[in-house]
Amino acid sequence: MTILVVAEHDAHGLKAATRNVVTAASQIGGLIDVLVAGDAAPAVQAAAAIPGVARVLHAGGAQFAKPTAENVSAQVLALAGANGYSHILAAATGFGKNAMPRVAAKLDVAQVSDITAVVSADTFVRPIYAGNAFATVRSIDPVKVVTVRPTAFDAAAESGGNAAVADVASVADTGKSRVVAQEMTVSERPELAGARIVVSGGRGLGSGENFRMLEALADKLHAALGASRAAVDAGYVPNDYQVGQTGKIVAPDLYIAVGISGAIQHLAGMKDSKVIVAINKDADAPIFQLADYGLVGDLFEIVPELTKAL
Repeated sequence: MTILVVAEHDAHGLKAATRNVVTAASQIGGLIDVLVAGDAAPAVQAAAAIPGVARVLHAGGAQFAKPTAENVSAQVLALAGANGYSHILAAATGFGKNAMPRVAAKLDVAQVSDITAVVSADTFVRPIYAGNAFATVRSIDPVKVVTVRPTAFDAAAESGGNAAVADVASVADTGKSRVVAQEMTVSERPELAGARIVVSGGRGLGSGENFRMLEALADKLHAALGASRAAVDAGYVPNDYQVGQTGKIVAPDLYIAVGISGAIQHLAGMKDSKVIVAINKDADAPIFQLADYGLVGDLFEIVPELTKAL
């Protein structure tokens, strides 16, 4: 049994979520290959250093400089046909959710999405109904195509492994899509998906300018900044701040929700946080049912006082 993990990376190296996927793959059992598509030497080196990885397969080429789901899925399919993988795994991020369904469709198998636990090589646990229930799913397909919720698995160690690196034949550019431009949010704060502390704001902030209060608080705590879908849809902050079922799934040690009522889609994205603190003027807000600590009051008074105290 051999498993292919599709790595996610950028110009600086391997994305942390890939190491969570390797942990899930190790729980399935068998040899683990990691695919790095693109000329990204730091990512290849980082993947080779992960304990438990047997091989790193490197597919270079200009078509992966700004990878599209069409090109990545075509590369995965080429390797799947040549190597006979029993499982193909990727993180349940925007990248994985875009590429993996294409792989499953071409292989004519049913994808198992967003797993939070491995029961056996063919049986997995995944959340349903916005995380309010969990389904145990058994796949009888010859190839299991799986996306993994990164927050549900510990990250594999960054060092200690010594996997072999092999260059593989790259597929040709499919020509079906291309990246025209990217607008990247540059921040010295931790990446939202992997941060130990997250400060999130909601519609209660009233405007994008008022998010500066949260920025000051986040800076004091060395925290990442998040937001509810309502705040993103209102244009207060960029889309990549969104926490929730249709945004990023986070599970930090501390989650501070400011001016967030607690819609079910938001709770689905942060309910696994170890400690949840809620600040809201509405004592009946649903967020208080989930919070470990709740403070009812005017956030425009509380947040500056909290920041000053810190």
